[in-house]
Amino acid sequence: MDTQKVWFVTGASKGLGLSLVKTLLQEGYKVAATSRKLSDLTQEIGSASETFLPLQVDLVNEQSVANAIAETIEKLGTIDVVVNNAGYGQLGTLEELSDAEARQNFDVNVFGSLNVIRSVMSHFRNQKSGQIFNISSVGGFTGNFPGWGIYCATKFAVAGFTESLSAEAKAFGISATVVYPGYFRTNFLSKESLNTPINEIAAYQEARELQALHENQIRGNQPGDPEKAASVLIEIVKNGNPPLHLFLGQDSYDMAKSKIVAIQNDMTANETLATSTGF
Repeated sequence: MDTQKVWFVTGASKGLGLSLVKTLLQEGYKVAATSRKLSDLTQEIGSASETFLPLQVDLVNEQSVANAIAETIEKLGTIDVVVNNAGYGQLGTLEELSDAEARQNFDVNVFGSLNVIRSVMSHFRNQKSGQIFNISSVGGFTGNFPGWGIYCATKFAVAGFTESLSAEAKAFGISATVVYPGYFRTNFLSKESLNTPINEIAAYQEARELQALHENQIRGNQPGDPEKAASVLIEIVKNGNPPLHLFLGQDSYDMAKSKIVAIQNDMTANETLATSTGF
């Protein structure tokens, strides 16, 4: 039965990850959940049990990730579904953000997920099955957000390596899905999940206005219900035919469609010139 599947969810102490873990446990699944602080998991979800394994994991540390994967298999028997959900938002224009700020965002949002994938793939290949959800963002499909360039770049990277992973893993019975959530009513826009630039440049008025909009108006008023988002992921697994691309939320669909139209218009307008490059 589907409830026998074992899920491994990163970034599970808040946001979409927390909603997903709670829903999974309510429906009878076994779940390993990671966070930087073990106390955050136990306070939100409860102590370890036969169906719940809370894990303190540093996702940018390969050994920490490998240990968590091994402990999950040892204590819960296997891993069937991985959700690479951990990540944080980074505001700031490309000129404003330091190299350290940009690299840190990539370390968590990109390399943290790659560490999980690298550690779990041999297990998935051996059992000839497995399902991976990599949580990107609609900002990983359209980067038209002033002051969100580095964050969007990390999420575009997630989309890119998920497409390649899907092609690489298909022969082993493993699927990979890139998830593009829109705005969901979580604490993603709160200070603990959204970094602002250390050195702001006042000249970037549009970026500052968009930053203020997210911090003061959008936060707490996001249209998406994270519990419903969790149910969508569970239903995708139950259906047994996971898509490569999963846009999540009406706003995500609307923004994606606008981007697709813009690309089509650019291609049509420049097709004659741009395809005149052959010998």
